[in-house]
Amino acid sequence: MGTIPLTEEERLEIEHRIAVLELEHGELDDIIARLAENPTQDQLQLRRLKKRKLFLKDTLARLRDKLIPDILA
Repeated sequence: MGTIPLTEEERLEIEHRIAVLELEHGELDDIIARLAENPTQDQLQLRRLKKRKLFLKDTLARLRDKLIPDILA
C-alpha cells in the first residue's frame, strides 16, 4: 500500500522547508561550536541549543523521506 504522490507544489514546499531548516541547523552548529569553546558558557543554554539542533536533524530526515517515493518490495 503506497502513499499518494506529492504534487509539484507540495514537493517544492518541502524542498523549501528543508533548505530553511538546513540553514538553521548549520547556524546552530556554528553557534554551539563557538559556545563550547568557552568553559564559562551557560551549560543549560548549550543543552537547549543542542536539543534544538537534534530536533532539526530529525525533522530534516522526515521531510527528506517524504520526497523519496515508496518502493514496493
